[in-house]
Amino acid sequence: MPKNVFSDEFKRDAVALVESGIPQKTVCKDLGVSKSALQAWVRDSRFQSHGMTPSTDPVERREMAQAVKRIRELEMENEVLRRAAAYLSQAHINAPKMIYPLVREMAAAGAQVRVPVAVACRVLGFSEQAYYQWLRSPKSAREIEEAHLIEVLRELHEEDPEGGYRVLADDLHDLGYQISERRVWRLCKSAGIQSVIVKRKRRYPQAGEPVGDDLVQKDFTAGELDEKWLTDITEHWTGEGKLYLCAIKDVCSNRIVGYAIDRRMKASLAVRALENAVVQRGYPEGVIVHSDRGSQFRSRKFQKALKRYQLRGSMGRVGACGDNAAMESFFSLLQKNVLDRKAWATREELRLAIVSWIEGKYHRKRRQRRLGKLTPVEFETIMRSAVALAA
Repeated sequence: MPKNVFSDEFKRDAVALVESGIPQKTVCKDLGVSKSALQAWVRDSRFQSHGMTPSTDPVERREMAQAVKRIRELEMENEVLRRAAAYLSQAHINAPKMIYPLVREMAAAGAQVRVPVAVACRVLGFSEQAYYQWLRSPKSAREIEEAHLIEVLRELHEEDPEGGYRVLADDLHDLGYQISERRVWRLCKSAGIQSVIVKRKRRYPQAGEPVGDDLVQKDFTAGELDEKWLTDITEHWTGEGKLYLCAIKDVCSNRIVGYAIDRRMKASLAVRALENAVVQRGYPEGVIVHSDRGSQFRSRKFQKALKRYQLRGSMGRVGACGDNAAMESFFSLLQKNVLDRKAWATREELRLAIVSWIEGKYHRKRRQRRLGKLTPVEFETIMRSAVALAA
């Protein structure tokens, strides 16, 4: 029986029917061709569309098929990135999760360029599990965006609980979010985010639960350097507004081993002071870091920093200045010698005065009876020399 010979036009029409969405089984039945022949025509058509010449060699066919598959994957990845860029620029979206609706749109059966969910999730950087979890209970892009914004607002409020919605709006703008103050106010109201100042009715504000035990118990003595550190935050007015200082003091030598100065009293201020102390002291481990129960020291950022550097957090009671008296004595000296000496016009002027007094006078010139009439720097030098000789 002679072998059927089909013209090139017939083959092109058969391939066109398959590409139009008609199942191959139906095309084979209607045109009277075998499934293997139709599959070969479709494969050769794909090779030709990518500039490849079909070959009868099985190895070459396999290599060309792999190349076509990879080209198709790259085309889909490029389509995902193109659509995502356009989608995000139009919606001013900052949360990655808000692109889930786009993934659903691209994976739909009637999409112009259908992209599998696995490819879209891989390119956009999130798991298929997260997408399908959202798909079971989908939310609008607006709802997802506002949920994300509330999470960011909570983190910013935790760092600076005294700031109101206007301060939070400024912080969001610094992070690159384009959002009006009115919308920030609405989100804060719905989420119950409120400045602690507006509801302060007692001498001491209601503090949260301590995140650490009191490991100091008013024992402000230490036999070695970097055994106990005390920390707290003080503030002072300037002509430009308040300036905040977070300092960390070594109980053994009374030296200020780390500090940070800023115009905002945020958790990052306490973290910067702690990181400065850790670097200056050569990354000691196991040091007790004692503070009050201020929100900056109870924040997740500060607690994570303690764990990261293997330090031991300690906290006193609410409104009990005696629990951190040794640190308060340093701030009292700072108040008398710097802060109250004059009216400070700018934050920068006061900042330089604080740094100059701590480094130049308190550390190197002010002799302390508790240290045997030595300065903190002289005392530490002797302590380190004695340790070196003993070793």
